[in-house]
Amino acid sequence: MSSATENGVGGSRNTSREKTYKKTTSSVLKGAIQLGIGYTVGNLTSKPDRDVLMQDFYVVESVFLPSEGSNLTPAHHFPDFRFKTYAPLAFRYFRELFGIKPDDYLYSICNEPLIELSNPGASGSLFYLTSDDEFIVKTVQHKEAEFLQKLLPGYYMNLNQNPRTLLPKFYGLYCVQSGGMNIRLVVMNNVLPRSIKMHYKYDLKGSTYKRRASRKEREKTCPTYKDLDFQDMHEEGLYFDTETYNALMKTLQRDCRVLESFKIMDYSLLLGVHVLDQSQRYEEASQVGGDGRRPMGQKVLYSTAMESIQGDGRAGEVTTTDDTMGGIPAKTHKDEKLLIFLGIIDILQSYRFMKKLEHSWKALVYDGDSVSVHRPGFYANRFLKFMSTRVFRKIQTIRFSPSRRTRNSIPTLKCSSQEILSQSEDRNEERKDRLAGARSLASLDGQVFSSRLRPDLVLPASPLREASSMATTISTSSLFTNDQYLEPYSEDRANLASSSTFTLENSAICLTSEQSTMDMDRDDGSVLDVYL
Repeated sequence: MSSATENGVGGSRNTSREKTYKKTTSSVLKGAIQLGIGYTVGNLTSKPDRDVLMQDFYVVESVFLPSEGSNLTPAHHFPDFRFKTYAPLAFRYFRELFGIKPDDYLYSICNEPLIELSNPGASGSLFYLTSDDEFIVKTVQHKEAEFLQKLLPGYYMNLNQNPRTLLPKFYGLYCVQSGGMNIRLVVMNNVLPRSIKMHYKYDLKGSTYKRRASRKEREKTCPTYKDLDFQDMHEEGLYFDTETYNALMKTLQRDCRVLESFKIMDYSLLLGVHVLDQSQRYEEASQVGGDGRRPMGQKVLYSTAMESIQGDGRAGEVTTTDDTMGGIPAKTHKDEKLLIFLGIIDILQSYRFMKKLEHSWKALVYDGDSVSVHRPGFYANRFLKFMSTRVFRKIQTIRFSPSRRTRNSIPTLKCSSQEILSQSEDRNEERKDRLAGARSLASLDGQVFSSRLRPDLVLPASPLREASSMATTISTSSLFTNDQYLEPYSEDRANLASSSTFTLENSAICLTSEQSTMDMDRDDGSVLDVYL
């Protein structure tokens, strides 16, 4: 659960007594991190670029930094320590893949003091943020560091196939040895930028067992809520347009499939919600950082939420602007505009023996399917189901789609009516009878619509020529003005679920009722068609 913290980036600085981690104070640890990374990255620039080989993932480089300095290292006022770098060439490749130059990496981490963040998780890890909002430095346990090192070849393959992902982007794995203790660190991307206020923060797993923020967490100025809290506070979920929703869910599905293949579980989705309000946005846009400078947007490639889900676009087409700061536009069910920031975190938990034992014990006491620890396949399916049905939803758009029958029947009727008229020109002696039939149509229309289009109504039979003439009259006089017929019956129209159709059958005009699936999308009433 170290997660939420991880990027509790809206988190507050530690102004009380200084924290210690494995008997090392936070200030000493921050200094050692900057000195160690400064030396190892600077030394790496002298090595030529080449392809990453399999053995590169298992290389560990070590350097001793005494307080008085040496021929290779500068002097410092911290206790002596040893600094280890894991897979330096592999991580250099990862940084280059995301457009991070060595000078920019050193400047972000080493130029200004790291900012310590609060941690609402149970891991006890420390979190540091670089002053430019780009990177998070997190302490990890020995088993997590070991698992990441084993994961690197598969991680390398996945990033080559798809750099746009919501999975954590790892930029370095290090170890500080001081006072007989090993402090392992990982450098990764920052999910929640400080430049935009997060009105809500959530750590979501898709489970319900003990998935509510503690009372102590709720008392914080910017608490990190959990699954049950989200359902209480956003009961209707968050709404996205169709294209964004599909891209988001496709990215989540792809990432969960990768995690399942590595037998990883107990990960979380870190979700930050910024409520767009004109007055708040104006105030926040005018805010500056603690150093007097206005916070800028993140520059690392594929680091923002919007970049991470736009898998089919090119880098130059990413819709990241100063207004959104890389956030994904969304709405509530009350049409309240939001910006969403998100990323998958805490992926260094594999389903090993201890996790299997933990799941078995909890399953005996509680509902086994509700606890967070579960086998990777079940965990991924439950995670995706929760995200797609409870958290993220698609805005339903209503589009007018005219009936295929309506589009196709009118030209056909025009041709048929022309043929009938040409045949009727040399039969002038029947003109009076045909006109009488046409006049009777008006009364027929009145009877049909006043009786709510009774399907059992059958008109008296007439000769074929008379019926043909009547059909011609229908197509030329009444078919194109069905709005005039239907308008007076707007009250009845709401109750009609079928379209009215005149069919020429056995030399008689019959009224039939036929359901049209194509017409169900229409909300402009019934459709009057004539078939010959």
